[in-house]
Amino acid sequence: MSIKSRDVNRRLVREITIILIIKIVILLTIKHIWFDAPTIPKNFDNQVAERIAGSPSPIKETR
Repeated sequence: MSIKSRDVNRRLVREITIILIIKIVILLTIKHIWFDAPTIPKNFDNQVAERIAGSPSPIKETR
């Protein structure tokens, strides 16, 4: 009984390992195809600052 149980466990471990390897290969392939270069727009800092601060208001505050 224990020999059969070991065989089942080995087979299960082997199948899970193969499935994980296949998944990793597929994910790396997808990453290579679609995400090969970063997409950072020009004037990135200015766009981020405008988005965070909002559009400049026409009314200026005075102190």
